[in-house]
Amino acid sequence: MVKEFALQHGPALRSLAVLGTSLATVAALVVGVVLVVFFAATVAVIALMASVLLAFTGLALRARRGARARRREDGVIEARHLGGHLWVAYGWRDRP
Repeated sequence: MVKEFALQHGPALRSLAVLGTSLATVAALVVGVVLVVFFAATVAVIALMASVLLAFTGLALRARRGARARRREDGVIEARHLGGHLWVAYGWRDRP
């Protein structure tokens, strides 16, 4: 459409059409580069958050294993709240 318009109205409009298309191409490239950088930063932040989550999970599992080992040694029973007035105690059968 632009090419046909430029052919009908002479070389002055043809150069103006070429200038307009080159500006539109540069603008599209700039928008594409900005989107690529934004996407790469988003992926990097997600990877960082996932590694922090895995680190905290490892720390929690290590602490849980240690708490289980200590619970049996000190003689304290464990009670869990199941909701309302309902509690369940663990470890009381193991006492001498």
